[in-house]
Amino acid sequence: MTFGDMQLRSIRRSHIEAWVKNMTSRLAPTTIDTRFTIVRGVFRAAVADRLIASDPTVGVVLPRKRKAEAAMRIPTHADLAKLLNAAEPPKRPRSRPSFTAYVALCAFAGLRRGEALGVQVGDVDFLGRTLRVARQLQRAKAADITEGKNLVDAAGGITVVVRRPKYGSERTIYLPDELIEILSEHVRQHTPTGMPDRWLFDEGGKPWHDNLVDYRWRSTRTDAGLTHKLHASGLIAAGCDVVTVQRAMGRASATTTLSTYAHLWPTVEDKTRAAASAMAATVLATEGSGTSRTREVREW
Repeated sequence: MTFGDMQLRSIRRSHIEAWVKNMTSRLAPTTIDTRFTIVRGVFRAAVADRLIASDPTVGVVLPRKRKAEAAMRIPTHADLAKLLNAAEPPKRPRSRPSFTAYVALCAFAGLRRGEALGVQVGDVDFLGRTLRVARQLQRAKAADITEGKNLVDAAGGITVVVRRPKYGSERTIYLPDELIEILSEHVRQHTPTGMPDRWLFDEGGKPWHDNLVDYRWRSTRTDAGLTHKLHASGLIAAGCDVVTVQRAMGRASATTTLSTYAHLWPTVEDKTRAAASAMAATVLATEGSGTSRTREVREW
């Protein structure tokens, strides 16, 4: 143990810094942060009990953690196609049954994982092409089970709890025709009859849970050769503005959305390049604008 043979009052800031430096070469910043927080708690308690005069962890600089949003990458249309094609592998159709519709719902409607799990068939207005996001499913914790409210038996004997969407973000989402078609086919194949409150994604009448989705999503990404997360960057890639993405995801404000996803929106340079590229493509596609004409323009 690093400080096991040292008296509490003999530990100096330099000892803590050396300990952190040693961990930096072999552990992730998040792990170091967790360990440091525990140790700091001990010293703070010792100061409060007047066992030591000062906390040696004060002023110690930890390695910077990479922001989660910095790791995000916008999936291209080709990436999304790969993911959808890999969701239900033809050679192993039973390994991820009906997962295509789940991936499509998250990708094209911007739903969070738990919100997609909580969708019931009656939430989808197939004629009006809308979806009402009214609940989410989360794995039940010990406190939830003790309370005994809003508990549901999920697939595989897992207990989940039904909650309101994150941040109270109940909302109505407008769905594209293509997603409506995917969901319609999903209902036809997997849950054609029953009450409106039946789960859209279920096994034997019991809803999916997060572990099941995590496993299937990792397998899908592996088969597709990609590393994307399930989030709304696809809407950004499709050209949606910040307010549209905010409303689709149920964020409290556009500011919150921007603080998380701002780096994914095209920059001014991107927009200028895209506009110039579109103009060039139109001009060069015009009859009579062959390479000889392009050469003449350059020489001029």
